[in-house]
Amino acid sequence: MSQVSWGLKAAAVIVLAAGFTIGHAHEDDAYVVTPLVSNVAGAAPKVDGVLQNAWGIAFSPAASPFWINDNATGCATLYDGAGTKVALQVSIPLPGNVIPDSACHPFFPNNPPKTTPAAPTGMVWNPSPAFLVPGTTIPAVFIFATEDGTISAWAGGLNPPNNAVLAVDNSATPSAANGAVYKGLVVGVNAKGVFLFATNFRSGQIDVFGPSGGTKGLFMPATTDGGFIDRKIPAGFAPFGIANIDGDLFVTYAKQNKEKHDDVAGEGLGFVDVFDTDGHLLRRFASRGPLNSPWGVTRASFAFGRFSGKILIGNFGNGRINVFNDNGTFVDQLEDANGNPLAIDGLWTLTLGGGRNSSSDTVYFSAGPNKEINGLFGTIAPVSASKAHVSAEQGQ
Repeated sequence: MSQVSWGLKAAAVIVLAAGFTIGHAHEDDAYVVTPLVSNVAGAAPKVDGVLQNAWGIAFSPAASPFWINDNATGCATLYDGAGTKVALQVSIPLPGNVIPDSACHPFFPNNPPKTTPAAPTGMVWNPSPAFLVPGTTIPAVFIFATEDGTISAWAGGLNPPNNAVLAVDNSATPSAANGAVYKGLVVGVNAKGVFLFATNFRSGQIDVFGPSGGTKGLFMPATTDGGFIDRKIPAGFAPFGIANIDGDLFVTYAKQNKEKHDDVAGEGLGFVDVFDTDGHLLRRFASRGPLNSPWGVTRASFAFGRFSGKILIGNFGNGRINVFNDNGTFVDQLEDANGNPLAIDGLWTLTLGGGRNSSSDTVYFSAGPNKEINGLFGTIAPVSASKAHVSAEQGQ
């Protein structure tokens, strides 16, 4: 298949997955997906060839751009809330702190590079001055986890300015064949300080890291009192996504494949637990049912239509977004104006706005459509809010 026809097909898939429909349902009950950026021409208003398998999203409280991990291109790219790209893009290192030439360049499956770039997943903005960029005295600003089993850090003032620096390398821990595979990353605070929590999909554990203290600020392995243990999770399921919701850690579980590297999608294949930041299990939040390799978790704003303030859990497996009450009772799935469930192919992050030129009432998402080859960054909002936004733009 030619690159042109492949691109057109991918664009069609992405647009259809975004759920553009003609409305019939009440506007507060229906939701609309608006693509902002894609690597595929025609799939979104803005095109960025580096945005492939868009995964983790982070931004600073000072309304920095949205930072998005591009899993297929070993890169973090930056956009404002309208999808306008910022010039800086940051290369994520491989184990050994190696930045390959392929980093931050479009990836073509039919013509792969000699060296595959790093595979970044979860990402956080770092609130703690105690975590330093290795080899410097500069506090890390953004921290990246990868499926390669690494964690890297970046801050302004580095030389070169567009390379993250390796901080943790567990690619061969406990062995080269069974190295860590980090799918998610979050920051949290407990009585002992600020810590990073990474979902190690291969080991089935949450790996915890704290700063070493002193002037080196190294990322050191740490332990929690609770250990993030749930003995009722079936064998073969492992921590997949992780999110800090109101100070508690929501951990999603997906079924492992044979290599314990990727998930096995399927209806009912998923669990969600809630832990405190010291690793104690607080409660089982959700089990099976509508879950299908769940990864992204956020709380909707209180201006999100019918589901204002609810917990939203996105399925990577089928792209649907599940709505839960605070007690874990399943309510519904987000639907379009025709009453059909929204389905965003390859859905990863769900987060409220807060990045530059964004709305704190809008849900922003990242996705890796077409079997994680393509990328998509966009928004989800009630139909009523989307219409109001369009009317405001037309009136300017």
